[in-house]
Amino acid sequence: MRVIVVTGGVISGVGKGVATASIGRILKEYGFSVTAIKIDPYINYDAGTLRPTEHGEVWVTDDGGEIDQDLGNYERFLSVDIPKTNNITTGQIYKEIIDKERRGKFLGQTVQFIPHVPDEIKRRIKEAGKDYDFVLVEIGGTIGDYENLPFLFATKSLEIELGKNNLVHILVSYMPVPSHVGEMKTKPTQQAIRMLNETGIFPDFVLCRAVKPLDDVRKKKIETYANISSENIISAPDIKSIYRVPLNFEKERLGEKILKRFELKPRKKPDWNNWKKLVEKIENPRKKITVAMVGKYVDIGDFSLVDSYISINQALEHAGAELDIGVDIKWIDSKQLENKKPTALKKFDGIVIPGGFGSSGVDGKINAIKFARENNIPFLGLCFGLQLGVIEFARNVCNMKAHTTEVDPKTKYPVIDVLPSQKSILAENKYGGTMRLGAYAAILERSKTLDLYIKTKRLEKDIKRIEALKKDKDQLFRLGLIHDAKNVVLERHRHRYEVNPKFIDILKKHGLVFPGYHVREDGTRLMEFIELPKHKFFIATQAHPEFKSRLGDPAPLFLGFVEAACCR
Repeated sequence: MRVIVVTGGVISGVGKGVATASIGRILKEYGFSVTAIKIDPYINYDAGTLRPTEHGEVWVTDDGGEIDQDLGNYERFLSVDIPKTNNITTGQIYKEIIDKERRGKFLGQTVQFIPHVPDEIKRRIKEAGKDYDFVLVEIGGTIGDYENLPFLFATKSLEIELGKNNLVHILVSYMPVPSHVGEMKTKPTQQAIRMLNETGIFPDFVLCRAVKPLDDVRKKKIETYANISSENIISAPDIKSIYRVPLNFEKERLGEKILKRFELKPRKKPDWNNWKKLVEKIENPRKKITVAMVGKYVDIGDFSLVDSYISINQALEHAGAELDIGVDIKWIDSKQLENKKPTALKKFDGIVIPGGFGSSGVDGKINAIKFARENNIPFLGLCFGLQLGVIEFARNVCNMKAHTTEVDPKTKYPVIDVLPSQKSILAENKYGGTMRLGAYAAILERSKTLDLYIKTKRLEKDIKRIEALKKDKDQLFRLGLIHDAKNVVLERHRHRYEVNPKFIDILKKHGLVFPGYHVREDGTRLMEFIELPKHKFFIATQAHPEFKSRLGDPAPLFLGFVEAACCR
């Protein structure tokens, strides 16, 4: 096993996740198997309870992990499904050690920071990297943070254990250009390297993030002050699309240099042709559309945080690249649409209602959905977006004063509700047991939705995957594959409330179609999709298909939505 450790310097949000994912993609193009680990130094067990406006979206894995959004970059760039064990937090490490101590696993030893904490970190890295040529380990935060120290200590210990030729350190650092000076400054990066050196770690490569490419003068300065060859100081300027990052790195032969450092030769010649074509289409599309993203996780103080919906942005970009259509996303705060007619939405080519929790901005989203339905504007609803689509239809077409019990527990028409079996679990305060989290199977019936899954070959891929899983009955049971069905797809979920089975017949009677459903063990059908067949494009899903979208392999519903929006 060969390990690449990626750390960050100067500021948070410097782009370590994209850099790590890009390095992984490069190594994959050279013929090596790659996986990636994200280390988050916070004490939270996982990202499930973190605010999207502070940490960005919560990424969901197939096996039900709630992870930092960087794991999404790894999956998108590597085109692989990564398990939840590839996320390590301080909370997980200490909980594991304490649980072992309580079970007597340490046989009376005094449990201490050294060696037990670094040993547990190393164990998890080794376990995640088993059977891969390379495991990339991104350590969250910035060099100089106290909470990083256990992980830096552990990776240094791993370096000694594996040997210097089997572990490489890469620092991603920021190079500011102060407006009053107009010159790119190297001093912050020099300080970051010095602080990293103080932990016993000497970076093999430095990736220099900046608004513009790094020049030779700056490279030479870092080389002189930090004792790193200028050949291994790599420019990482701002660009239009994150998918150009690996191409930029390859301009400086980063892949070859990393393999040389590991004393390895390429297993195959990289072929970037298709990747380049898709990136060109993202940057210079033949046509452009404008899409309204109506959400509530938009603002934080005086700033907006688009990372709250980063996977949706990427899924729209992937669909656009496939169709050679540029997708310009405009962020609409749903709270601003609550007390007025959303006529401003008429100028958009399509409307997306993303997932979310709680009552804030709900009426604004419902108003937006009504406007899309009545004005034949392409609409895509995701998770909470489906639930609000059902509520809007129940209110304005079926004439019910409908709501979700999440917002109004006393509503007389709970078209969205926690099901009875879940309520008994909630009564015992076992909240995690009531959430559908991770991949679940949906049976599709003849519809526009099914056509899109066939068109993109996702149906074919998912059926093959299900066939491969048939020996693993526990996994099939977890996915909900307990009934034989022909048209089955797998999508990831993160929600607790469902379409109430009591109201499905009346909704159907008034024209709402439910083209896909999940079958529980007790035979209950949970509605996975809604659709209005006569509408240009009115589809919503209880799942989060954005988590399965990849460059070159877009999510079916996003592809259909962008295509419909373009033809409006």
